Amino acid sequence: MKKPVILVVDDDAALRELITLRLEANGFRVETVGSGEAALAQLALARPDAVLTDMQMAGMDGMALFRAIHARDPALPVIVLTAHGTIPDAVAATQQGLFGYLTKPYDAPTLIDLLKRATRLAGSTSDTGDDEWRSEIITSSPAMDALLAEARLAARSDAAVLIQGESGTGKELLARAIHHASPRHARPFVAINCGAIPAELLESELFGHMKGAFTGAGRDHPGLFLSAEGGTVLLDEIGDMPAPLQVKLLRVLQEGEVRPVGATETRPVDVRILSATHRNLEEAIVAGEFREDLYYRLNVVTLTLPPLRERREDIPLLAGHFLSVLTEKYGRRIHGFAPDALEMLAAADWPGNIRQLHNVLEQCVALCTTATIPVSLVARALRDKPAEILPLAEARNAFERDYLITLLKLTHGQVSEVARLARRNRTEVYRLLQRHGLTPTLFKDRDDAT
Repeated sequence: MKKPVILVVDDDAALRELITLRLEANGFRVETVGSGEAALAQLALARPDAVLTDMQMAGMDGMALFRAIHARDPALPVIVLTAHGTIPDAVAATQQGLFGYLTKPYDAPTLIDLLKRATRLAGSTSDTGDDEWRSEIITSSPAMDALLAEARLAARSDAAVLIQGESGTGKELLARAIHHASPRHARPFVAINCGAIPAELLESELFGHMKGAFTGAGRDHPGLFLSAEGGTVLLDEIGDMPAPLQVKLLRVLQEGEVRPVGATETRPVDVRILSATHRNLEEAIVAGEFREDLYYRLNVVTLTLPPLRERREDIPLLAGHFLSVLTEKYGRRIHGFAPDALEMLAAADWPGNIRQLHNVLEQCVALCTTATIPVSLVARALRDKPAEILPLAEARNAFERDYLITLLKLTHGQVSEVARLARRNRTEVYRLLQRHGLTPTLFKDRDDAT
């Protein structure tokens, strides 16, 4: 059974040694540092299960250390040992998130009990040795450890979670981990990409339809919400959901009921909602593309996945994991990477994040003829980027913008002519031009060469 790790921060070496002996005798593993600055450096290398710090230290004191830790990792419990004169500060800090404080001389059993509660409440897996809920997430990054600790705390409630991050960072994997750590883990997990399904079909996929509700509806279809009854629904790329459906989704979240297309009555549904996006939804709200009231319903807890370039310590781990999976898939005998090949992988920019890393390694495994992957294959795979396949919503937006530009050029910026050619009214055309940031006057009096 893995022992909970406590980081002890005190500039008194004798007191650090005494606390270490007591904590180790009670089943904790202890790491010690002599200053707040050293504690922050240690936290950048590895995340403990709790921090125990003295209040009065040379340089950064205990309160300053707490504030620095809390800004970076709000889920990490911090306990302060304080003298009587600084109790008001400690009491005030508990309102800001300090887990607890003890006055000196402290009572050893009280300290042990407080640390046990801290490691339990913080979601430490040390007590149970159970990491199964996050087994698909390969990481040794302190930033990811902090994120996963918050994710496990969020998993214990039914609060809606918004997962943010660039494409390819593993947002669906994190959503699955939250589901596995939640009380709903025995029920279904259902994911849908809101940007990959045409708007006219998305409502039916989400909420279901009745037989005969529209052409081709030959039988009743329950929809994903009813299929996930008692479990979790992930709305991936929620930022691409069409505006009319945003209204209907908000009603589902408020009332806990869905109405299948073509039905006359609503049906109760009990699901936990997770959503994910690579877009900045606050900017989408300002642009009028996303409802503010829906945003606050979905964004009770926000978890932001760091891009791969900000967790480079994970690249060798992920590369080794993918190599093992891919060699089995292709039946190859490849035992590892040449040192310069691994260095190149670790130094690459990875704009496509983990998805791109997997793609690069798959190409290397498919073409490798030696026992280790050479740097030349890695360089080739990084250079020969496959053509990017845009999500449907992005491709539609790109086509729409190019189409409008073509019409503006043809009509020299005359919006009434653009509307006539597009067979749309002028109000709708003005709205489309505003959405794409196109100014008709810029296209006036231009010749064909332009």
